[in-house]
Amino acid sequence: MAHVLGKPVELPAPATAAERTARRRALLEWVAVHSLGVAAALFFTLPFVFVVLTSLMSDSQALSRDLVPHTWEWGNYRKVFDTPGFLTWWKNTLIYAGLGTVLTVVSSVPVAYALAKFRFRGRNLSLMLVISMMMLPPQVVIIPMYLFWAKQLDLSGTLWPLIVPMAFGDAFSIFLLRQFLMTIPNEYLDAAKVDGCGDLRTLLKVVLPMAKPGIAAVALFQFFYAWNDYFGPQIYASENPGAWTLSYGLESFKGAHHTDWNLTMAATVLVMAPVILVFFFAQKAFVEGVTLTGVKG
Repeated sequence: MAHVLGKPVELPAPATAAERTARRRALLEWVAVHSLGVAAALFFTLPFVFVVLTSLMSDSQALSRDLVPHTWEWGNYRKVFDTPGFLTWWKNTLIYAGLGTVLTVVSSVPVAYALAKFRFRGRNLSLMLVISMMMLPPQVVIIPMYLFWAKQLDLSGTLWPLIVPMAFGDAFSIFLLRQFLMTIPNEYLDAAKVDGCGDLRTLLKVVLPMAKPGIAAVALFQFFYAWNDYFGPQIYASENPGAWTLSYGLESFKGAHHTDWNLTMAATVLVMAPVILVFFFAQKAFVEGVTLTGVKG
């Protein structure tokens, strides 16, 4: 018993040897588990840190043994933006990724809703066709598709051959959304129909608000795909520098600045930054949407 300010205070009993051993074991287990997590995080983070630090070095220091810049060259990013065509590549990429994502979501949701909630003849066959399209490599159909867009419609040198097909749905997006919509209880749809809602209104008023995580996951997948797409712009837009995207233009930038690794790394950071920011702010909905797609089959 101790006294504080004249008042008796009961002190806790000293820990026994068994309690000290248990605490030590719990501490060691915590360190072991989190050490693996920290090691895995460093494995994925250090390359990005290397790129960022190199982008802030001078030309003479880049790719040297020094890991930290002697002077922080923030002007490297201004030099990248001053490169002719870089802002055009940004604009084209935003149009391609943004418009393509909207078209994919708008066209895929009704198809996924029909496959998940409607009962009609040939539904299973339609689902099998969607899955079959997921297994078809794009390189298999690239020649007839190029001949159609370039020779028949004369749209070579533009991004429209890549954007327009997204208005007709995407097999992976349809399948992912269908799996998510299967988790929505049919009782909600039945209640909406009892209240006088048709299929379209049920989709807009009931299904879409409940399917926000799945839609967010599909939108992020499509946005990331379009933002990083190199194969498509190379096929359709390579002949017109005014239609290049960041992924394809970065290859040209690297060729023009092959000895200026600090500028090349700065351009790489500017290409990666929007994707990282989008995922950072939307990761909760993204993870929830991906997780719930496998609950029901």
